[in-house]
Formats: sequence, structure tokens, C-alpha cells
Amino acid sequence: MWYIILLILLGVLFSVAELVLLPGVTVGAILALSCYGGAIWYAFVDLGTMAGVVTIVIVLLVSLISVIFSLRAKTWQCFALKQQIDSTSMPHPESELSVGAVGVAVSRLSPMGKVNINGKIYEAKSEDVFIDHREQIEVVGFENFNVIVRKLN
Repeated sequence: MWYIILLILLGVLFSVAELVLLPGVTVGAILALSCYGGAIWYAFVDLGTMAGVVTIVIVLLVSLISVIFSLRAKTWQCFALKQQIDSTSMPHPESELSVGAVGVAVSRLSPMGKVNINGKIYEAKSEDVFIDHREQIEVVGFENFNVIVRKLN
């Protein structure tokens, strides 16, 4: 009797794993069906027809309850990440610079490169022409995390 209960519990475990962790018909579904089938077979062979029918009903009810319980959204919220991540890998240049700020090109901008503005290095994009290193630049705008610059005359 205990091995029938164990096979039903293993079948529930494998079916929940199939639904939540391993989507599609994979090893979890095959193992769950094998466990259920083994439990039903042992119930018919060892305990008789009535016990086999009762085992089928129990397997169906337990499977239905486990599927409904597994697919409810609130069931898995205890495992979900609740912390909101609002940091970035680097500060947005718009928070530190303003249009019209003047600096110097650290590398050649063709059209992307590095610039030094107020002692800080930023990734920059030339507005129109290539800019050689050590040339004066002026900030004309921002695009994503890049500073848009032009050559000062």
C-alpha cells in the first residue's frame, strides 16, 4: 500500500515539475505518467479491482488539484523576485552635463570616441565630422548614454 502512495506522490511531483520547470512533453511528463500507471497497476494487481478503481479516482483528483494549485499565480510569488532594480551601470550624462559644456577629445571621434568634460571621461558621438584627439569640443545633445558633441572653431 505504501508504494502505491509513494508512486502517486512522485507522479504529482513530476507533473508539477513538468508544468512549472520543464514545459512541453519531456522527461517530467513521462515520469509522471509512469508513476501514475505503476500505482494504478499495483493497486489492481495487489489489492483488487475496487482498489484499482479507487486509485484511478485518487490519481485523477490529486492530479487535477496539483495542476490547479501549480498554475495559480499566487502559488509561486514566494519564489519570485520582489525587489525592484533601479540602478544603472553608469550615471546618465544628462544628469551631470548640460548642452554647451566644453571639453577636449581624448580619442579620435570617428564618429564615436571618448571625451573629457570637467575632468570626467564620457563616451561621445560626433555630430557631423571626425574630430581628432586633443581638439576642443562642445556638447550639443544627448543620445542614450552618449554625449553628442561638435568641434569648436
